[in-house]
Amino acid sequence: MATHHETGDAAASSEGTVTVTETGAGTYTQQVIAGRHLLAADEPPPIGDDAGPTPDDLLLAGLGACTSMTVRMYADRKGWLERVRVTLRHSRIHAKDCADCETRTGWIDHIDRDIELSGELDDSQRQRLLDIGETCPVHHTLTSEVRIATSLR
Repeated sequence: MATHHETGDAAASSEGTVTVTETGAGTYTQQVIAGRHLLAADEPPPIGDDAGPTPDDLLLAGLGACTSMTVRMYADRKGWLERVRVTLRHSRIHAKDCADCETRTGWIDHIDRDIELSGELDDSQRQRLLDIGETCPVHHTLTSEVRIATSLR
């Protein structure tokens, strides 16, 4: 679970900045500082020590949290919804098996996202909340062209 973390490193504590550092506790165990929050990341055995979620799990967690929060914000304005729960699974599929994908060779990353809505909702409200879930900023990032600029320090 994330905990609050105090640090003197301005870059590590600034909004929108994440710093990942090897801990030395295990071969792949990482300390993740996101603002004031401290998390761990690792790989499962036999590769790692399972000290935290895998990088793919953290990516799914970001999409799931963003989806849930986006649905909650809208539902609160409307007075709808008791609870939202998002379950995600990541897999890779052969491009040739994907009828509606532009990529024709190699592998395609595939995410199944299930949104569970609890409360007294009619079909149109449920559909509206599903549509709202599609608008979360992390969803937009993952489905848009992304450029990553890497520098060596």
